[in-house]
Amino acid sequence: MNEKIRIKDIAEKSGVSVGTVDRVLHNRPNVSKEAREKVEAVLQSINYQPNVYASALAYNKSYTFFCLIPKHESEAYWAEIEEGAMKACEARRDFQVHLEMMYFNRFDNNTFIKAGKECLNAQPSGVIIVPTDLEVTRKFTDKLHELHIPFILLDSYMPDLKPLSFYGQDSFSSGYFAAKMLMLIASQEKEIMLMKQTKNGKVASKQQDNREVGFRHYMQDHFPQIKIIELDLPLDKQKSHYEEILEQFFTQHPNLHHCITLCSKAHIVGEFLLKTNRRDVQIMGYDMVEKNATCLRLGSMSFIIAQHAFMQGYNCLDSLFKAIVLKKKVEPVNYMPIELLTKENVDFYRRTQL
Repeated sequence: MNEKIRIKDIAEKSGVSVGTVDRVLHNRPNVSKEAREKVEAVLQSINYQPNVYASALAYNKSYTFFCLIPKHESEAYWAEIEEGAMKACEARRDFQVHLEMMYFNRFDNNTFIKAGKECLNAQPSGVIIVPTDLEVTRKFTDKLHELHIPFILLDSYMPDLKPLSFYGQDSFSSGYFAAKMLMLIASQEKEIMLMKQTKNGKVASKQQDNREVGFRHYMQDHFPQIKIIELDLPLDKQKSHYEEILEQFFTQHPNLHHCITLCSKAHIVGEFLLKTNRRDVQIMGYDMVEKNATCLRLGSMSFIIAQHAFMQGYNCLDSLFKAIVLKKKVEPVNYMPIELLTKENVDFYRRTQL
């Protein structure tokens, strides 16, 4: 819309009152069908584009978004997501947007339930959720739907929950891609190690499960002769315990040269390989955290698959802002890129696209 065109001008062209134009522009009730059609015809003829930013600022309303993510270390995938969400909140501070972080233990559904109740009691404007078990998450999201509180899923896609939007990798494709890249350097091997971290026999997320499905699908189709040996490094154990398990494993498998993990903890194995000077073994893993990057530079990691954790956090909050504050439509499914990092390009990787 030309900046010189005012609501008063639209009213004159439409033959209606200024108040009627204002109600049409803000989609309010109490406008006759005839009057609405007149105003909409004028808006179309002048290619009206509302200044949604100015309108949102004029309301002088505050918005509080909640983000439910797993408890994490300071240097981890989740820390990057948290930082991205906070950065997006800072960028929208003129609109009185606030962000509250809430944490839960991925292996204790009760902590998710408790965080969900606290979130609902706070009556948030919108919520970002890293889902846990489907049915446990559904009980929370059903309440959000009941209360008309929009929510975005992060990391694991569960379409049955009907989120406003989703940000994360296509997990199956990611696992398939990981296998394909690993076989560029391990196609002549007889066995490879698949490292997992579990608790009570379960990995931390549906995303990791789906990655493994994609990984095994590729291996079965293209390299069925290669034996995949699983190694579990139990969560919440001390580093010395991991070293004992790894020492025993590599002693028992002296001809194994390539490993992979579908989580962000490849550095546990990478640091062990450096410490024990096993230069003929490498591990491939996920996420551009600094410990992984260091192992990549020093040669104990072959590849990192990155997925812009910072941008996932940023985009989740930004999408809530656009949908709730600016009343804009947002994309329902947003798959993050599947990016391959090596020691030659890791120092040029940028976590942001701002």
